[in-house]
Amino acid sequence: MMKACLSVLFCCLGAFIFAQQKVSGFILDEQNIPLSKVLVINMSSNGNVYSDISGRFTIEANLGDEIRFVREGFYRSQIHVSEENFKTSINILLKRSEILIPEVKIEYQLTGDIKKDSKHLDGSRKVASLKSSMESYMKSPMTEVVPKNTIPKSFGGHDFNAGQVNVLGVIAGAIGLAKKATKPKITKPNFYETQNFLQRIKNEVDLSFLEKYGMDEEQVDKFLVYAEKIKMLSKRYRKDFKQGAIYYELRAAFAEYQKINKLSD
Repeated sequence: MMKACLSVLFCCLGAFIFAQQKVSGFILDEQNIPLSKVLVINMSSNGNVYSDISGRFTIEANLGDEIRFVREGFYRSQIHVSEENFKTSINILLKRSEILIPEVKIEYQLTGDIKKDSKHLDGSRKVASLKSSMESYMKSPMTEVVPKNTIPKSFGGHDFNAGQVNVLGVIAGAIGLAKKATKPKITKPNFYETQNFLQRIKNEVDLSFLEKYGMDEEQVDKFLVYAEKIKMLSKRYRKDFKQGAIYYELRAAFAEYQKINKLSD
């Protein structure tokens, strides 16, 4: 009798264990940017997980379970688990909800004092005119002839290096070749290498300059994807991670990103 009960118990446990499987995939927005911290809920078992920085998630589920995907600022999405979902990775698209934020511009407020107000306006025009003039001057070609800083041959001493091998030049060339040989070869990264590189930037590079723009983690991730796209950072620096150079590249990319997205400090 005891053996029969144990057999039934093990069969029930085995059926429960094998029925519980895992569904995994990636969560993206409408621009195919991975979304982190998306709450993934199994409505049948009340189990839940969050997506990582790569937008990846894995959750236990049974056939027919309803899985919901929820994140603030996005429309909710859901699926019903099928046999195919256990075999292949799935992509979930979340659409951003439409929230209009009015643009705030801080302009000079007139005081009614003509003398004071005119100085402010005139000063602005003068500064704009000066900047325009300087830009035109810097872009224009030189018209003056710059004298060469050389010594006439008739006053120069005998050149003892004439016809001799430039030893220092040979050594410098050899050092340059050695450095070139030891420098990591630049190759195109795959998806996972890119995501790991972006996470390393968040962990090791100073991104405090983004704080004064009120950027949250999602907005920082979006900017890093933008910088990666235009600067090819992972291709150039994932094998030779130079914090200073990466920081400089990010600041340069943000100058353009700030104009495109009309960010003000």
